[in-house]
Amino acid sequence: MHIISKILIVIIALLHLYFLWLEMFAWTTAAKKVFRTIPEDLFEKTKVLAANQGLYNGFLSAGLLWSLAISDEIWSQNIAIFFLCCVAVAGIFGAYSASKKIFYVQALPAIIAILSLLFLK
Repeated sequence: MHIISKILIVIIALLHLYFLWLEMFAWTTAAKKVFRTIPEDLFEKTKVLAANQGLYNGFLSAGLLWSLAISDEIWSQNIAIFFLCCVAVAGIFGAYSASKKIFYVQALPAIIAILSLLFLK
């Protein structure tokens, strides 16, 4: 796997760990500053839902980091592509259903990383 692809995967994994932290542990505090379009009274009411969402972001991050730990190059790339596709689909759906900004924050980096895996050798 090319070093640029690895760097992109690490960045995306760290981003999803940040989402995990925001949604699971800081939903009623720091997340209010990040998700400004959500009315303040909804944060406490949606705390459990956000934590569930954060857990899924953690799974995405774990899968991406796992792909970097696999010694077989083809297997490593396939796992990375799978989890990056999951991130891209989640980002596209988020852009469609919640905010266009999600495409640029989540889907676009994953798409760029997928392209780097496919075309940088």
